[in-house]
Amino acid sequence: MIASLARPGASLLHRTPAARKLAGLALAATVLFFVEDARLLAGAVLVGLVAARSTGATFAAIGRDLKGPALVLAVLGLVDWWLIDGTTALVVVLRLGAIALLAHAVTVTTTTAELTEVMERLFLPAERLGLLDASRAALTVTLAIRFVPLITQEAREIRAAQAARGLEGSILALAVPLLVRIVVRAETLADAIDARGFPPDRSSSGRDQETNERPRSP
Repeated sequence: MIASLARPGASLLHRTPAARKLAGLALAATVLFFVEDARLLAGAVLVGLVAARSTGATFAAIGRDLKGPALVLAVLGLVDWWLIDGTTALVVVLRLGAIALLAHAVTVTTTTAELTEVMERLFLPAERLGLLDASRAALTVTLAIRFVPLITQEAREIRAAQAARGLEGSILALAVPLLVRIVVRAETLADAIDARGFPPDRSSSGRDQETNERPRSP
């Protein structure tokens, strides 16, 4: 199974309910996408850094966790600078950097169980309409989120092995084994979920409960 990315702690964010944190993150991300002033976005980055640091994580730990997103932002900034202009590139990098820091603060203070519970509540209206199964959809979204750092770790391990063989420059040599590992992990995870009978059959459990509660004749 996939381990939670949450880290134990007693910070304010650790004590804040997961639903409030996720709602706040969604609101902050929405607002930031309408901000075009680089100075305001720089302030948002500072706020995000303070939030991430308040969880108890050191600057070094934050840097390690966000190394992948930082590389993506650097490439994206260079592309925007090349195709558009430096101001646009700066705005894009600051905006996404602030969101990444805020998301990091939420991620390390929210367990997988808490995230799944919130997602399930969000999907309940769709379940009532018969569109999906809330429990299964919530688990799917949660695992998709948790798979991202796992894929990054797998890629690093493959690159390290390739470096020892002199293949670090081959994209195909990275993509093929990475895809195979992802498929194998996904199949293993699916088998584990099926073996545990998730999600439980609510109709049968409801019938069992009615049977247990039905008064027995003397």
